[in-house]
Amino acid sequence: MKLCFVLLAGFCIVSPAVAMHASQQLAIVVNADDPQSKRIADYYQLKRGIPDENVIRVNLPADKKSIGRKKFEQIYQQVINSTPPHIQFYALAWSQPFKVGCMSMTSAFAFGFDDAYCAKGCNSTRQSAYFNSATRRPYHDLGIRPTMMLAGSSVEQVRDMIDRGVEADASYPKGTAYLVSTSDKARNVRSHFYPLVVDKLGQRIKIQIENTNALTGRDDVLFYITGLVKVDKIDSNRFLNGAIADHLTSTGGVLFGGKQMSILRWLDAGATASYGTVVEPCAFPQKFPHPAVVISRYTSGETLIEAYWKSVAWPGQGLFVGEPLASPFAGII
Repeated sequence: MKLCFVLLAGFCIVSPAVAMHASQQLAIVVNADDPQSKRIADYYQLKRGIPDENVIRVNLPADKKSIGRKKFEQIYQQVINSTPPHIQFYALAWSQPFKVGCMSMTSAFAFGFDDAYCAKGCNSTRQSAYFNSATRRPYHDLGIRPTMMLAGSSVEQVRDMIDRGVEADASYPKGTAYLVSTSDKARNVRSHFYPLVVDKLGQRIKIQIENTNALTGRDDVLFYITGLVKVDKIDSNRFLNGAIADHLTSTGGVLFGGKQMSILRWLDAGATASYGTVVEPCAFPQKFPHPAVVISRYTSGETLIEAYWKSVAWPGQGLFVGEPLASPFAGII
């Protein structure tokens, strides 16, 4: 099945033809200097059946939010040298550092450090070749290894997130995609796309446009897309296994000690993945997940890391956190 329409620019949303052996194509990168990282990596390897050869050990300062380019490039080269050639994706088993200079940690691992993915002030960045692409082999086809952090407010929270992702597989949830239009005009820029998302995807999944600053008491949340500095009453809702939730704001990807709501709050509330920027992005919708792309690709059977990464056109400043291999609609063609 092929569905084409124009949103940011002309592109097609295509249902994937085949499922990949995801656990064989993902490598876990573990910080050998961080006991919590080792516990998370061991748990994820066990739950997902990741082969030993796909586990790569590095040494990172676990008490820092950010590292510089020089330090990163030393570690990155070590990882590249240790990565089996068939690996398409990385999972980073730590919560900090989450930033590399002007890039997010996940984008730095995906692309290698590159100033073209950064921006000073309100400027565009290089577009990801992976954006809404049809490939299921991003490294072989594009030279990109999409990356997601297994991060959380505690080891226990990360384990719960991993469990939700595993339990989501082939569950075919009857959930709702909530597209929330808020009173924050600067951060509500994605709401422009909402009517077209309903028009094109409303027959595939239940989609509701909500004009509110906070959903409350919903028991079927599969997607929660919004734009605010802080989202209240998240805990009043029930997130289904595999749920994706994010809020467009300046520094949601600053996981700890930021002045705005950390994306980890979504995971604390029961979501399986979230996304936020680690430096000021300005209100470019291209720097945040496009609701049409992530909803279409996820409900077409792609894994969480594929669908989420493909939905961001300019991801250099953005951090992806969650259980990468969750696939609630696995097997759908």
